[in-house]
Amino acid sequence: MKKISSLKISISGVRGIIGESLTPQLAAAFAQAFGTYIGGGPVIVGQDARPSGTMLKQAVISGLLAVGCQPVDVGICPIPSFLFLTKESKSSGGIAVTASHNPKEWNGMKFISRDGLYLTPHQTEEFLDIYHQGEFYFVEPERYKGLKTESNPAEPHLKKLLSYFDVDRIRGKKFKVAVDCSNGAGAVLAPRLLEALGCEPIFIHCLPDGAFAHDPEPLPENIVEICRTVREGKADVGFVQDADADRLAVVSEKGELLGEESTLALAAQYVLGKTPGPVVCNLSTTQAIDDIAGRFGAPVVRTKIGEINVVERILAMEPRPAIGGEGNGGVIVPDIHPCRDSFAAMCVILEYMAASGKRVSALQKSLPQYFMIKEKVSGSAEQAYRLINLLRKKYEGKGRIELLDGLKVRMNDHWIHVRPSNTEPIIRVIAEAKSREKAKAAIRRLKREISALQRKI
Repeated sequence: MKKISSLKISISGVRGIIGESLTPQLAAAFAQAFGTYIGGGPVIVGQDARPSGTMLKQAVISGLLAVGCQPVDVGICPIPSFLFLTKESKSSGGIAVTASHNPKEWNGMKFISRDGLYLTPHQTEEFLDIYHQGEFYFVEPERYKGLKTESNPAEPHLKKLLSYFDVDRIRGKKFKVAVDCSNGAGAVLAPRLLEALGCEPIFIHCLPDGAFAHDPEPLPENIVEICRTVREGKADVGFVQDADADRLAVVSEKGELLGEESTLALAAQYVLGKTPGPVVCNLSTTQAIDDIAGRFGAPVVRTKIGEINVVERILAMEPRPAIGGEGNGGVIVPDIHPCRDSFAAMCVILEYMAASGKRVSALQKSLPQYFMIKEKVSGSAEQAYRLINLLRKKYEGKGRIELLDGLKVRMNDHWIHVRPSNTEPIIRVIAEAKSREKAKAAIRRLKREISALQRKI
């Protein structure tokens, strides 16, 4: 197989390894293309806490200035707060320098519309056409706009959260909450939010300097320390954010990780109990969502993977969905802002605990029990689609085949899903079943089949 480039361009933005596939020259060119696409005006520019973020952000600012935009530097800012601010400030758009959950050697850019949303697939295609053609609208130096700064970019988001949730009910419980911000952008807002909610916080890795003590993706192997912190500190709950704070993992009072799929499941169970309405999630999200929604007579709509795909469907639906999200710990509360928001997810969980009077472990037991295994194999998007075509033939007649995003096959007692990643040069391989043994067996079989097919293509 030929070497796969680490540069990934998709509806999730641009990501690459710093100095290998992602350079300041490339960042400036993407910024020039974006500024040309939106036609100038103020553009919010921020970053997560990665050390390479400042370098890329300066390149982005230079690119925007060159095409007549006015950059507004908000510094290190959680992506949910960034999106909310972009809309509230009536900016022309935004560029967030972040690689989200990717390891520290990665960085990237997310491109935001004036509505505070990621670019849709159609908008992305138009924007990338400008980038690939290199037809940028450069302006004369006398037309350069001055750089502005915003010192408290998370404040509008914080006010919205506190006006939406039942703060008095949460404050009355005086929860002890352990939080691992992964030394990422979440550390900018998490302390202020928990203080406003009357919680007693125990913070680890809460300095937004990008010195990740572990890979920022909230997976079991990366968050052993927060589980120990919850147990030793006798906390009521533990929360883990990824680097740009759009995803949340939850730890029970016993110091046990619930699994990232449980975040949306818990949120949906609570929200649907108060506010009936449809649920929108992606194709890889746990079957537990369908079971929970079924208890409340709520329909479930599934989309392709990628936050903007979920958001587009939420915005297009009547009645308005009660909740949405992705099974990677991304919860979307449409009435706050249609984006994945780890802070909104924290508030939902804390309000659920306060309203029910139950501990996290008891809430977890009330969920439909499924076991999901997520793995990955090396491969480009092109290789993934060749594999999918071969696997489709292999599984014909063995289950219900769905081709909305990659290949998903629903069988009697489990399902499998194979698709190219939007954020890394890999192929995602997922299986879910009612038992751990069945899920493990399905993933082993699937990986063997993929390995055999890869030797042939």
